[in-house]
Amino acid sequence: MSGVREWLQTAREERWGILTDLAFAIVWVTMVEVIDYLLETPTWVYYMLMLAGILAYFGFVWNFELATKQNR
Repeated sequence: MSGVREWLQTAREERWGILTDLAFAIVWVTMVEVIDYLLETPTWVYYMLMLAGILAYFGFVWNFELATKQNR
């Protein structure tokens, strides 16, 4: 039972991190879809933009962690 209790406590603490991840993913995919729709890019450009989202996500998280450490 303590495992479930610990898991619930961790889930509460990580809620904002999960919501941030979800928001970033929704914004990135929407942006790529709009670019692809408006510019009618080839399929490989679409996939490269989606892969660039991985790098953008980790860059965002890394910069956010640096900023929060500097503010402490």
